[in-house]
Amino acid sequence: MTPHPPNPLPGVTVIGIGADGWDGLAPASRDALDTAHVVIGGARQLALLPDACGGERVPWPTPLRPAVPALLEAHRGRRVAVLASGDPMFYGIGRTLTEVLGAPPRVLPHPSSLSYACARLGWAVEETEVVTVVGRPLARIAAALHDGRRLLVLSAGADTPADVAALLRDRGFGPSRMRVLERLGSADERCVEGAADGWDADPGDALNVIAVDCLRGPETLRLGAVPGLPDAAYEHDGQLTKRHIRAATLGALAPAPGELLWDIGGGSGSIAVEWMRTHPSCRALTVERDPVRADRIARNAGRLGVPALRVVTGAAPAALAQLPTPDAVFIGGGLTAPGLLAACWDALPVGGRLVANTVTLESEALLAEWYRRHGGELVRLAVAHAVPVGGFTGWRQAMPVTQWCVTKPDPTDLSPGAAT
Repeated sequence: MTPHPPNPLPGVTVIGIGADGWDGLAPASRDALDTAHVVIGGARQLALLPDACGGERVPWPTPLRPAVPALLEAHRGRRVAVLASGDPMFYGIGRTLTEVLGAPPRVLPHPSSLSYACARLGWAVEETEVVTVVGRPLARIAAALHDGRRLLVLSAGADTPADVAALLRDRGFGPSRMRVLERLGSADERCVEGAADGWDADPGDALNVIAVDCLRGPETLRLGAVPGLPDAAYEHDGQLTKRHIRAATLGALAPAPGELLWDIGGGSGSIAVEWMRTHPSCRALTVERDPVRADRIARNAGRLGVPALRVVTGAAPAALAQLPTPDAVFIGGGLTAPGLLAACWDALPVGGRLVANTVTLESEALLAEWYRRHGGELVRLAVAHAVPVGGFTGWRQAMPVTQWCVTKPDPTDLSPGAAT
């Protein structure tokens, strides 16, 4: 947890600045810098200011986030100007300062790299997908790859375009058109263009964004935007919640932005992966006792664009100790382990959801007992596939899955239906 100063610091102004430097600043931003006692920013940003501007110049230390509270406290009572690239509230320092100060500082934004890039490309901002790889894994891009979509990648440096091209080729989007837009807003803007398949441009300016017109290769597996990805999208050893059951399970879990899922008995990680793919802010951790499968889950997560999936290697319920409170729990294996259901139930807050799937009579009996005690929904899901039968076609029935879905009630709520 980041420590906060005892009281919000007055006199902090956050100023967005572009590659055009001082010349591109509005009068209010120039005035805030001219009258500041202290100007804090990155070395590149500070170098954009004229020598006569502002007071003491303080470069951000590395790592930045842990140093922010003490640095601001050291200048309490002085007028502090903080420089940020473009719009400080768009993947910028503005959010960090708001959290540290406990209230939003005064913010004077500059056009963001997103606004500049869309203006140059003729793209509608509201229809452009944005992924940042600044301090984040490059694999996150994979979740945003859909045929025909426009994607803007906020770059981590001069080498990022080549890395993005390699990822596009690896994920079957090699035909995609890439445009690297450098030093947007400056007098020496530059655009480098090419297809990911043949990308061979030398590293250019570190200040760049990458525009991608996504084009899926003809042999690439199509991945949709809703739960129920093809089973072939996963590396697995047979321990995989199959596509149709997976879609029904995610529907019962009902992920919402920002929520955390516990996936118990991860297998191949498909439930946690598709929970996280529903929204960039969704979080998940999966508990898997087999180290080989745990490694496989991590590979699937990276491959499908959710590398932040946390894999806990260990047996539940012991491995559940000290984990953050979940919004929802899925139990896909190990239901009969002593104390597992009780531990998951106890971990859930009021309003949290629990979904458990099983194919065995023993686990089904356990779910029936918990359904009797706590309500919810108990359903049986059956899927059959058409298969050849000699020269004809018949149905092959998969093992039926019993599913219990329940929302944890408020124990003080005695109204009818509160337990469901």
